[in-house]
Amino acid sequence: MVKCPQCGLDVPEVIPIGLDLRARVKALDPDYPLMEEVCRSCFSSLRKKMSSSGGMLMAEERAKEERKGKLWKSRTSLVKKGHTQMASHLYSEAAISYEKYLKLIEMCFGKPPGGVTPETLKEASKTQELTVIAGVYWDLVRIYDTSDQYGERQTQAANKLALFLPYTPIFPDIIRKATAFQKQARHPDIIRSFLIAARKKRTHCFIATSAFLAPAAPEVTFLRKFRDQNLKTNLWGRRFVKLYYAISPKIAGFLDKHSFLKPFVRAILRFVINCVS
Repeated sequence: MVKCPQCGLDVPEVIPIGLDLRARVKALDPDYPLMEEVCRSCFSSLRKKMSSSGGMLMAEERAKEERKGKLWKSRTSLVKKGHTQMASHLYSEAAISYEKYLKLIEMCFGKPPGGVTPETLKEASKTQELTVIAGVYWDLVRIYDTSDQYGERQTQAANKLALFLPYTPIFPDIIRKATAFQKQARHPDIIRSFLIAARKKRTHCFIATSAFLAPAAPEVTFLRKFRDQNLKTNLWGRRFVKLYYAISPKIAGFLDKHSFLKPFVRAILRFVINCVS
């Protein structure tokens, strides 16, 4: 797997952009950020743009990307503002800042309200933002717990938190805090439902899930089946699985904090899969 210089995704291969196509692009839009090699998806998209509306479409596309880039950069200030307001017990103001942040994320990815998922960020190579989003939803869950009139909003925030949290290194910390918070919460049933949903979504293949960025990745699915059909059928295999469960969450958390190591770990896991298949 290699990283496409244009879209930033991990792809099987990249292909060079021919001189003829490169010249046509530069003639129509000299400022278009064109890489020398791109993945097949970016190549097909580029040819489609050239054949449909030419330079006008490309200019509009570039302007749209620039607007998205400015929005994306402004998200950090909203999160910091929300954190400061939370620390000062300005909960209503913090909720507004956080909701603006989530709306901004939806605008950046062109998604409807509530339409951003972990897969959205994975496809855009923005997986580090998963932890930020999970932290925002955790704060919103606690903010909306302060009043009975916000029960529906708290439920929505808790459902979103259960969706994003399993993909982040803060999973054990938030689960621990939520378990303690449940005892004093105004709506303990919502917190209990969140804990059940989050634990259900968290897979035991911690390292593989962190490396491949999704619990449904083919490699993760294979390793999970190998665990169930081979390792768990004998004593030493079960002992290995137990040891793996004990140490893998910390390793997965380390990987999430040092994403540059993930390609190397993916290569090792694929080698292991080839050996045991």
